[in-house]
Amino acid sequence: MPTYVAVDLGATSGRVVDVHLDNDAIVLEQVARFANTPISGSDGALTWDFEGLLSHVGDGLKMAADRSVLRSVAIDSWAVDYGLLDGEGRLIGPVHAYRSARTDGVMDAVRSELGDAAIYDITGIQFLAFNTIYQLSAAADTEEYHEAATMLMVPDLLNHELCGSTTNEITTASTTQLLDTRSHQWSDELMGRLGLRREIMPQLHRPGTLLGTVDGVGRRVDGLDVVAVASHDTASAIAGTPLRADRQGIYISCGTWSLVGCELTAPVTSAEALSANVTNELGVDDTTRLLKNVGGLWLLEESRRSWAAQGLPTDIIALVALAAEVPGGRSVIDVDDPIFASPGDMTARIIEACRASGQPIPETPGEITRVILDSLALAWRRTVTTIEHVTGTEAEVIHLVGGGSANVLLGQLCASACGRPVLAGPVEATVVGNALVQAIADGRLTDLAHGRELVERTIPPTRIEPQKMLNWEALGTRLSRTPLPGTKR
Repeated sequence: MPTYVAVDLGATSGRVVDVHLDNDAIVLEQVARFANTPISGSDGALTWDFEGLLSHVGDGLKMAADRSVLRSVAIDSWAVDYGLLDGEGRLIGPVHAYRSARTDGVMDAVRSELGDAAIYDITGIQFLAFNTIYQLSAAADTEEYHEAATMLMVPDLLNHELCGSTTNEITTASTTQLLDTRSHQWSDELMGRLGLRREIMPQLHRPGTLLGTVDGVGRRVDGLDVVAVASHDTASAIAGTPLRADRQGIYISCGTWSLVGCELTAPVTSAEALSANVTNELGVDDTTRLLKNVGGLWLLEESRRSWAAQGLPTDIIALVALAAEVPGGRSVIDVDDPIFASPGDMTARIIEACRASGQPIPETPGEITRVILDSLALAWRRTVTTIEHVTGTEAEVIHLVGGGSANVLLGQLCASACGRPVLAGPVEATVVGNALVQAIADGRLTDLAHGRELVERTIPPTRIEPQKMLNWEALGTRLSRTPLPGTKR
């Protein structure tokens, strides 16, 4: 059975996984897992330990090669962050983390200067303060930016270290808010109007491209093909989701973030899409992932970090069991409120949000976990309505993939809130999608539809039917959010 190595890097952890794949099975074997934590500077900046990340990836690849005969390796990671290289291909300065305060106020200034409609018509990307366009604008006066010869997004920055490639994969490029959504090329117009350096923007490649071979990692790894997959982790997750052409579906990829959307053949940049602030990111085979970022399990992860510091239990299964014993709908929060975006004492913020809105105050880890899960389901309900409104298409099912799909209570809350059957799984959709594209490039699978059929057949999702659990419409009125056009609160 051919083995492909998937390196999947998230904003809180990374892992290296051997994926054994043929026409009858997909078998995942985790080889290494490691923490990925941003470093806080004295000036409030956040950066990534890129050298540490590279070391973990190299060690993981050597461990993978010790276990199996490998066909190729591919890297996916979180979006929007980048590194700068000099003319010799050496990293200049730190790799900044997207939650850094360095972009505070930058997005508002850029939007005021260029206008929302002009930016959105070109890029089709939602306005988020940490998008690469605002990070580069924040860095425009720095020495490292002026000295740079090339900019590479994080997955291709690692590919560069592995095999020397200096091009950038298109699904990650599409998250920058600097790519023309129709031509699939960097937007000269946007960069020109913002005074950004067009000459450092790399050539683009597509999923399935052979980038080179590993050099300098170690015996049995050197010489291994490095293949470009959908290098944005969400794009890989959707590639690994068993979507079908004969079944209208909306996906929710739930990890640190929740990405809620659908797969289309072309972008949607209508006035309704701009008003709803949905995004048009690229997927495998030039598909469009029309989606919206929603708060995710980041809130629970940060809460667990606070509880660990207090010596309280942090086991996910135990916390969900405690949450299931708490009456639902006591309190909800707006998971997209900026107060929940940065690292810190998340539990204190959740408690204060409930107090400020006049709702019962959660006190125990179980009660706070229940607030988070109820609030995520409520946010998903709203966002599913948004996606359906923008596309004019009603979903038959909800595909819940990623880490959140293993949470039975969250899956049931999702089905209840959205009023649709939920197909939960695969949990490891990102790793699976990464490996599928490697197998297609290797000629082992014919195309993505073939790969998705294999996923549905060998890793069948769990079907969860909607049940009447909470009065979701009433819960929604507790949050001061602007109603969608054509909908009622």
